[in-house]
Amino acid sequence: MSVAQSATSVDADGQLRRTDVRNIAIIAHVDHGKTSLVDCLIRQSGVFRENQTMQTCLLDSNDLERERGITILAKNIAMMWNGVRINIIDTPGHADFGGEVERVLRMADGALLLVDAFEGPRPQTRFVLQKALQCGLSLLVVINKIDRPDCRPDEVLSQTFDLLVELGADDKTLDFPYIYTSAREGYATHDPASKGGDIRPLLDMVLQKIPGPVVRPDDPLQLMVTSLEWSRYVGRIATGRIAAGSIRTGQQVAVMRANGVKTMAKVEQVQLYDNLGRSNTAEAAAGDIVAVTGIPDPEIGDTIADPLTPVALERIAVDEPTLAMKFTVNSSPLAGQHGKFVTSRNLRDRLFRELQSNVALRVEETNDMEAFKVSGRGVLHLAVLIETMRREGYELSVGKPEVIIREIDGKKCEPYELLEVDVPASDLGPVMEMVGSRRGQAKVMNSTSTGMTHVEFSIPARGLIGLRTKMLNATRGEAIMHHRFEEYRPVEGEIPHRLNGVLVSQEGGKAVAFALWKLQERADLFVNPGDEVYEGMIVGENSRDNDMVVNPIREKKLTNMRTTGADEAIILRPPRQMTLEAALEYIEWDEYVEVTPQVIRLRKTLLTETERKRLSRSKGI
Repeated sequence: MSVAQSATSVDADGQLRRTDVRNIAIIAHVDHGKTSLVDCLIRQSGVFRENQTMQTCLLDSNDLERERGITILAKNIAMMWNGVRINIIDTPGHADFGGEVERVLRMADGALLLVDAFEGPRPQTRFVLQKALQCGLSLLVVINKIDRPDCRPDEVLSQTFDLLVELGADDKTLDFPYIYTSAREGYATHDPASKGGDIRPLLDMVLQKIPGPVVRPDDPLQLMVTSLEWSRYVGRIATGRIAAGSIRTGQQVAVMRANGVKTMAKVEQVQLYDNLGRSNTAEAAAGDIVAVTGIPDPEIGDTIADPLTPVALERIAVDEPTLAMKFTVNSSPLAGQHGKFVTSRNLRDRLFRELQSNVALRVEETNDMEAFKVSGRGVLHLAVLIETMRREGYELSVGKPEVIIREIDGKKCEPYELLEVDVPASDLGPVMEMVGSRRGQAKVMNSTSTGMTHVEFSIPARGLIGLRTKMLNATRGEAIMHHRFEEYRPVEGEIPHRLNGVLVSQEGGKAVAFALWKLQERADLFVNPGDEVYEGMIVGENSRDNDMVVNPIREKKLTNMRTTGADEAIILRPPRQMTLEAALEYIEWDEYVEVTPQVIRLRKTLLTETERKRLSRSKGI
């Protein structure tokens, strides 16, 4: 008797299901508590001793994830509860990483939809819920953060029901089970007024309400590769759920690749997820989520099948990217001082390697042999890739983000986003003016019980570039904004560009305090005294709308003459420090962000003033 036959049952629809396995994905908007809930479930499962110190956000193991406080990559763990293996998939909540959500939902049979008990459904809640409904997942709604003093769980539950109706859910889905939790405090309850206890009610509800996977144990092997890892010891590790049959260590398999290509391979090792890691197993059956080694060059979407009767599963399809940037080699005079990988060949190899695991990314070669067009879901999506490459030792220059224009029915169309802003009522005016100037149109406006005003806009994706920083400045950091892709519409008119010009260095060397002191009267500076600068590097923002060429390395001339005002005290304002995302949103079409492992600089694409003037004349500017 096979593993699958020993723990299966036939459901009301006549489908054969595993009863000893549950595969669930945890989906939600950013910061609604997905990873914290996973921590709580791990603690309840007994993986750690009661007196053992446990760090928070265990699955956010990436340095970038811990620094930013968000989940970037989807991750798998497994835990045992009442004799049932629960495979849990933690997913990102930010809209820019929606591709991660789309690919891993194929492994799940049910989804825990987390909704903040105060904020309610947000833009990404709609996105992940829509994808879960398309995959036919069973829903379990979890109203999280009921320990907040301003929570409104019943109202949020009603809003979630309205969202499901709006998305066209069927009657069975609308009769969804729900539970209230506080992931931070570690309890779940069916009554929001009763606070305390542990998380067991949620685990019990998962076993009761989320069905086991539908299996075809007697059919030939079919396993869809949905994620990839790499190990220096065994090479690439392909992860996916077995849809039919079983897989064994040492088994010969056929790998069904894109375009119908079939290659043969031998499985070296099969592993099941076990708590926070994986454990070796001789055989895994239909319904299990497994990690397989020994497959040469697997790609996401490949099907590992039986060699005698190979049948490919439908490949994973994700939404197309909406934003593109130019990635090119670092050609500044200071190139190569900090990075290990500086050539176009290094850059090309790294970008095409990223395509193997980042399904929402697109890389195209351009007419320039040293430049590549990289497309993604948003500025953050591409900024995380750039930051990862920077920490790996790469040097590169990146151009201004541009939206991807498509031709639909003979018309040029651009992506539109649904922008949601929560802002104090006193700051509503500047927000409306700012979004309106970027061709945003208000669709919904209402006041909340906390004194905030909630506004929903439809805005071109072009208008979002650089908007977050300006809005936070205008509202003293109190505005909260989220956005998601809405649809493609005909291209609107121009959107205002940066109002101020920049200060461009005309010499190379080290910045001098005396020169910067003279410049700060008419500019906000980006450099400190002693920083290396070069011709064409941007050293500050001009107070006027034109670019100005300056000399930041000019020293004070020494003479034998003494005057009363000769030795004035030099007091410099602190320079403006830009994050990578802020720099990407700041630059214009004729500028680059220079990225190295230690420094982020701004520069002109053409370094000499003569070349820039020649380009301006040719464009008639």
